[in-house]
Amino acid sequence: MTAQFPDRILRLNTVLDRTGLSRATLYRKVADGTFPRQVRIATRCMGWRESAINDWLKNPMFYSVEDG
Repeated sequence: MTAQFPDRILRLNTVLDRTGLSRATLYRKVADGTFPRQVRIATRCMGWRESAINDWLKNPMFYSVEDG
């Protein structure tokens, strides 16, 4: 039996630290669809799902956001 852990939301500085990307590069990749999109946490607060960042880290060269 495997335990299901809830997906954490990571803020910008944590994502930048984990990926090694600059802020400008990260937002350019989001716009190009080669990096996971942010999720809204509150009215003026965004973050990224930890699972999406981990998926990107597994294969950043061939990652693409699927429109669904």
